[in-house]
Amino acid sequence: MVFKSIQKKEEGKFITRYDITYETVDKQEKVYEIISRRKNLESFEALHSEKPDAVVIIVTDETGEKILINKEFRLAVGDWVYNFPAGLIDPGEEPQQSAVRELWEETGLELYEIDDFIGISYSAVGFSNETNVCVVGKARGEFHESTSTVEEIEAGWYTKAEIRELLKTKRFAARTQAYCYVWSKE
Repeated sequence: MVFKSIQKKEEGKFITRYDITYETVDKQEKVYEIISRRKNLESFEALHSEKPDAVVIIVTDETGEKILINKEFRLAVGDWVYNFPAGLIDPGEEPQQSAVRELWEETGLELYEIDDFIGISYSAVGFSNETNVCVVGKARGEFHESTSTVEEIEAGWYTKAEIRELLKTKRFAARTQAYCYVWSKE
């Protein structure tokens, strides 16, 4: 693959669409469409970032026996999806600060212990360069509705047995599905 150019096609409030022109090994010119959180990509190198765009929060309760999952209505699929709490990292924030803020905003819970960070990964590598980092820890408190009027979220604690049942019949975000599958088998 030989990179030729990148062209901004449309800029929205949260994402920007680009066309990447490249040449294949058989000398065919192709165009690949992507979306990005970044507003001004102008080179191949600009596709990469060392700083994550978003944070994913993976927490258990104080006993470690239940995992927190949000059931959230997602317009992109027109359905309720089970997903870890997550959100964009605000300018000037570190991932752990974003995790504390996002968890409280989406669930009302307090992230009181951070045990680990899972390094940078891609949210949807097939069509986006958005990156995230996972914050793993423990949370406590009482649930409240999301502080955002544009998010419909029902947060809940789930045991391993409950997760195994949900995995059989409910729709999950891929990263949440994979992690919960492994977690529920321990």
